[in-house]
Amino acid sequence: MPKILFIAAHRPNRSPSQRYRFEQYFDFLRAKGYECELSNIISESDDKLFYSSGSILQKISITIKSIFKRLKDINRVNQFDIVFVQREAFMTGSSFFEKRFAKSKAKFVFDFDDSIWLLDTSEANKKWEWMKSTKKTGEICSLSDLVFAGNSYLADYAKQFNKNVTIVPTTIDTNAFSRNLPYKNNDTICIGWSGSHTTIKHFEEAVPILKKIKKKYGDKVFFKVMGDPDYVNEELNIKGIPWSSEKEVEIISSFDIGIMPLPDDEWVKGKCGLKGLSYMALEVPTIMSRVGVNSEIINEGINGFLASNEAEWINRISQLIESFDLRKKLGEKARETVIESYSVESQKNNYLQHFNDLLNR
Repeated sequence: MPKILFIAAHRPNRSPSQRYRFEQYFDFLRAKGYECELSNIISESDDKLFYSSGSILQKISITIKSIFKRLKDINRVNQFDIVFVQREAFMTGSSFFEKRFAKSKAKFVFDFDDSIWLLDTSEANKKWEWMKSTKKTGEICSLSDLVFAGNSYLADYAKQFNKNVTIVPTTIDTNAFSRNLPYKNNDTICIGWSGSHTTIKHFEEAVPILKKIKKKYGDKVFFKVMGDPDYVNEELNIKGIPWSSEKEVEIISSFDIGIMPLPDDEWVKGKCGLKGLSYMALEVPTIMSRVGVNSEIINEGINGFLASNEAEWINRISQLIESFDLRKKLGEKARETVIESYSVESQKNNYLQHFNDLLNR
C-alpha cells in the first residue's frame, strides 16, 4: 500500500489552503489504496500565540519545537513513497528540510496556491519578514519531482525552475457545500463577504462602494462579514462573525450576494478564487474583482459578474439587488460551474492519476 506524508503548517481543518488543496482528498485516496499521514508543526495551543503580536519568547519556543518535528520527519521519510509539501516545510527562508526530502527515496511533490515568493507576511509577524527569502519557492520547485500549481500564473512561475508542473485548481467539496436554505425573494438583501483576519484588508477595498449602496438602498440592504470576529464597521452596522466549519455553509447560504473585492497586484494574480468558489458552490450570485484567475472562473453575466472599478461594482450590485430572477439564474449557473470544473468530484481522478504516474515513472 503506497504511503504519502503530507507536510504542512497546520492541524487538520485549520487552514483553508490545506483543506481545499489536499485534506478533502484523504478519504478518496485511502479508498484507492493510499495511506495518508499529515505532519503539521503548529498545534492548536500554539496557533493563537504564533499569529498574535508580541509573544517573542513563545514564538521562539514554537520555532524550536517545529525544528525537532521536521528533523523527525527527515529521519522517517524513507518509510513513505511520496512526500507532499504544501507551501513550505518550515516557516523561515531556508529550504533545508525540502533538500533532505528531495534526497530521500520518496518522490517529492510540491503544492502551492499563492504567490508565496512575494512574502505577504501577516501584520503580527512583519518584524520577522527578514527571515524569509524570495528565492525559496523557486528552490523548492527545482527540487521537486512534480509541482502542483493552483492556476496558470503560478504554473508559469514554477516552470522557470521545473518542467514537471501541472495545474491542480483549488476545489470545493460540493457534497458538503450544498445549499441548506431555500432560495427566497427576500425583502432585505444581504451582501456578504467571507475571509479571515489576514484578508480583511481586501474587504476594506469595498467599504466606500458599500457605503454608496447603503445610501442608495437604505434598509433594503445589510451586510455580513465572516472570518474576522474583531472587525467592526459602525456606519455599515457590521460586526464580524467568526469562521467555523460547522457554520460556514449556513452563513454563506444566508448571503443574497457574495462579493470578492481584490487589489490588482502581483500577489492577487496568484490567488485561486477560493472565496468566490465557495459562494458559487452554494448558489450565491457572486461579484469578483476582474483580476487573476477570477476572469477564468466567471463567465460574465452567465454565472456571475466581474468588476474593475467603483462604477462597475455599484452597477453590478444594484442589478442583483433589483432582480431576484437574475440572482437565482446566476446562482444556479455558478454552482454548475463549480461542479463541472472546480469540485472534488471533477478533479479527484486527475489528482489520483498524478500520484499513480509519479510512482510508475
